[in-house]
Amino acid sequence: MKIGCPKEIKKYEYRVGLTPDNVREYRRHGHDVLVEQGAGLGSSFSDDNYRAAGAAIVDSADAVWSDAHMIVKVKEPLPEEYPRLRTGQILYTYLHLAANEGLTRALLDRSVKAVAYETIRDNHGGLPLLKPMSEVAGRLSIQEGAKCLEKPQGGMGVLLGGVPGVKKADVLILGAGTVGANACKIAVGFGANVTVMDVNLDRLTALDNDYGVAVQTLYSTEGAVETAIRQADLVIGAVLIPGAAAPKIIKRKYLRTMRKGSVIVDVAVDQGGVAETTRPTYHDAPTFVVDDVVHYCVASMPGAVANTSTLALTNATLAHGLAIATRGLEAAVRADARLYPGVNCYAGQVTCQGVAEAFGLPYRELETLL
Repeated sequence: MKIGCPKEIKKYEYRVGLTPDNVREYRRHGHDVLVEQGAGLGSSFSDDNYRAAGAAIVDSADAVWSDAHMIVKVKEPLPEEYPRLRTGQILYTYLHLAANEGLTRALLDRSVKAVAYETIRDNHGGLPLLKPMSEVAGRLSIQEGAKCLEKPQGGMGVLLGGVPGVKKADVLILGAGTVGANACKIAVGFGANVTVMDVNLDRLTALDNDYGVAVQTLYSTEGAVETAIRQADLVIGAVLIPGAAAPKIIKRKYLRTMRKGSVIVDVAVDQGGVAETTRPTYHDAPTFVVDDVVHYCVASMPGAVANTSTLALTNATLAHGLAIATRGLEAAVRADARLYPGVNCYAGQVTCQGVAEAFGLPYRELETLL
């Protein structure tokens, strides 16, 4: 199979879908690999690194998309890339379709075989291809939130861990999954007062066992969130419903009760965000203010640490990518049930229920189409 790796064109996205080591593995399994010129530079991989690994370097994205049977990316295609989508082509990348009707309809119109990293499951029902970026984003959320709390950034001028004789900042983390757990780890390391809310008591118990009195865990209800958010200096939105739009936990009316200069970092922005006031931003202008509350809503947070993120991501995506390339998507899905929920669109049909529900589209079970 011909594997194509185009350069990411999303603003300030520096990650790349394949590393030179990945290319070597695809080549070792008998596949050809096309890499767009300069695709890896943002992650510190040169064209010569890819050539040495056996890739063919091509000078345009069009050449990659037109020749490759399977496209391996990091982020979802943007509208200017939609015309490059080809019928029957396999697209293997983050898609987040439940927050993107335009892309969903483009994939359906062109009958693309769309495999989303974020909905592939492991043997325990986890999300192994989302996990590494969730780990990065969770840790970054505290780092960026701490920066946003500085007065020159529009924040209230609070140091997250305080100093002797001065109160520590209050950090509220909504969601105790991978993002929330990693945010919690860094917030505790900073010395902040940390509260984590979730509806999953098992996750709250795990954090309580890990951190003891260093973390306050609370069961999440609408009333409990409304109360907790009034005291928070920094709020981290870390709620994920796989394949579906994020629930709007932070209501617009709550902002009027928050402290002036407090900060919301909405890590769930890729899935629409947990705040009613969320809208996507980029690294060059990452924040905006609503009702005196600073919002940090960068839609590709891990791209800021592209080398770390690319290595972590491709460690997770390589094995499934090799299986799809070697067997073909249909045989790979039949052989490995973990891939099954990753197929979001197939043969012009939506095969992910969360995506279908988001846009009122018909849903088809994948097995009926294979």
